[in-house]
Amino acid sequence: MCGGCVGTEYPERGTTCLEGGSFLLNFVGCAQCGRRDLVLLSNRETGVQGGEEIVTYDHLCRSCHHLIAHHEYTFSVVDDYQEYTMLCLLCGRAEDSISILPDDPRQMTPLF
Repeated sequence: MCGGCVGTEYPERGTTCLEGGSFLLNFVGCAQCGRRDLVLLSNRETGVQGGEEIVTYDHLCRSCHHLIAHHEYTFSVVDDYQEYTMLCLLCGRAEDSISILPDDPRQMTPLF
């Protein structure tokens, strides 16, 4: 992974968890060849480990195939919530939790 290719290493992305794609606003250009072109996705793997779905892939420079970053996305169901995480030098770090119930108990207002 290459910190010279990105503007900010592991930027905070809030709840934006990407299962695919790239955060191109953070890509400043390839540190190896100097070009700022589209980013390729390579070596995509999907698997389930301990009840958690894990998607990994590499971001590569389109021109010289230099490794920019390794991307990891996870999805799991914990109690009544879908849990998402993302960790990537280019795309950043993020977490999200969404209720699988029609009404999210965390969003309910007390009646009293």
